Amino acid sequence: MPKIKTCRAAAKRFKKTGSGKYKFRKSHASHILTKKSTKRKRSFRLDNMVDQDNMKEVRRLLPNG
Repeated sequence: MPKIKTCRAAAKRFKKTGSGKYKFRKSHASHILTKKSTKRKRSFRLDNMVDQDNMKEVRRLLPNG
């Protein structure tokens, strides 16, 4: 049986926490910031958790943690 490969693109975007959840950073935070509101830019700084609806897909992309 061959080894299951990790999706390297997903490995760069998601990190597993101690409780087994996955955290990620929001997109659109790197450039063209002048037209974005302060509230929106502030929300980009926070880490977000993957919700239960998308957890199955993330686990499939990251089989080895």
